[in-house]
Amino acid sequence: MKEDPKSISFPCLKISQPIGNFYIGSIGYKDLSDITWVDVRRIFDERDFEKYLGIQRPLSKKRVKELSEYVKTVDACFPTSIILSVSSLCAEYNEQTSEMTLQNYLDADNEEEKIIFGQIAKVIDGQHRIEGLKNYNGPHFDINVSIFVDIDVAEQAYIFSTVNLAQTKVNKSLVYDLFDYAKARSPQKLCHKIAVALDGDKNSPFYQRIRRLGVATKNRYNETITQATFVEALLKYISKTKMQEMHDRDLYLRGKKPKKIDADESRQLIFRNMMIEEKDFELTDIIWNYFEAVKTRWPHAWDSTGTGYILNRTNGFRALMRFLRNAYCQLANPGCWDVPKVEDFLEIFKKIEIEDGEFTSENFKPGSSGESELYKALKKGSLPK
Repeated sequence: MKEDPKSISFPCLKISQPIGNFYIGSIGYKDLSDITWVDVRRIFDERDFEKYLGIQRPLSKKRVKELSEYVKTVDACFPTSIILSVSSLCAEYNEQTSEMTLQNYLDADNEEEKIIFGQIAKVIDGQHRIEGLKNYNGPHFDINVSIFVDIDVAEQAYIFSTVNLAQTKVNKSLVYDLFDYAKARSPQKLCHKIAVALDGDKNSPFYQRIRRLGVATKNRYNETITQATFVEALLKYISKTKMQEMHDRDLYLRGKKPKKIDADESRQLIFRNMMIEEKDFELTDIIWNYFEAVKTRWPHAWDSTGTGYILNRTNGFRALMRFLRNAYCQLANPGCWDVPKVEDFLEIFKKIEIEDGEFTSENFKPGSSGESELYKALKKGSLPK
């Protein structure tokens, strides 16, 4: 069946850079989805390992699912351009009106040279964002696009690599620190506030130990964990997944709040109801008391700034945070806002047969394996069977 001519027009600006001319425009999400396609080509080498030679990487279903949920949030935003490659046979730019028209190409005598409407624009960068918008049905969503006309595969690959390989990775600790400026409540903002409170109080077991921006702070010499490490370990007791964190934040932005969870679920998400009931001080006290008990039980390992000791560093901290759920569930009613005292946590730690000088990288190797071994060692003999 012969396809009818189809076209879309949208506002566009012509940009001149060393690579040549390209166009920056604004397209509605539905039109963008209708005209784009992705080139992912596969080959097999002599060992039968699959390799991808297309400009785009294979689509991540997990990432698409996350973005599909993200676009439903009240402040969803894609500020960076989707990058597209278009044939000049399909593109016409009007200098006077600053308008781009994209259309299918049906005039070729050779059927293989024709360009159908659904393949007008090849995606160089942004396939996950486009897929995440395919089932979107909210308010109008315009997407900014950068359109390159008649560039070959080598140029497409160069642009893709420049966008994806040469960019600087965002510092997670800085991202969490920026939640301080957020007006609405969220799990991330709550955990950030707790990190700041514990880092700033002279009596806290975490006083000046947290690298707020992920890098060393001038004139501070005892920073052994990053804010990202602290926040992400605590978030696991408030929101089950990244997607739930996003939903929680979206509810608060809409002037609502999440529903409380029952006792069974509270044994996993031990601090979720505290967030919902805004028991921020109580939650801070629990973390304070728990780590004050750690400091009391193993003072040398906790205060050590020399190399080799791991209790107050990333692996040790993560293992202790994993063990916090075990200890808290023994001492309190998860889902409520009981605050065990330092002495309560200390009674549990006294049962653990690890001496102060044993928290070393020789006994607990760097990486997740060492963290898991330490967690197992903390559990051993400390809790009722």
